[in-house]
Amino acid sequence: MMTGGLSDPKPATPEVQHLADQVKPQLESRENETYNIFTAIIYRTQVVAGINYFIKVQSSDNEYIHLRIFQALPQENQDPSLTDYQTGKTRDDPLVYF
Repeated sequence: MMTGGLSDPKPATPEVQHLADQVKPQLESRENETYNIFTAIIYRTQVVAGINYFIKVQSSDNEYIHLRIFQALPQENQDPSLTDYQTGKTRDDPLVYF
C-alpha cells in the first residue's frame, strides 16, 4: 500500500476491535448515546504521519457506524483519537474515505 492510499477492506481483528473500544467513549460523548453493541466488522487503513483506521462497527441489529481513528506513530506515545465518524450506515454501505 502506498502512503496516502486506502488499503483493501479486511475483516476486523482483535487489535482493530481494541482500537474501536478505545474511542467508544469519545463517540458516545459526541452522540450523547450509549452503544450496547459495538462490534468491529471490517476495516481499512491509510498510512499518513501515523495510521488512519476506517472501521465499520455494528451498533445494533441493523445499524452501523463508520469510524475514522488516528493512531499516531509509536514514538509519539499518544492514545488513538476519533477524528470523524458517520452514523446511520447499513451493513452494505461501502467503507470509503470520509
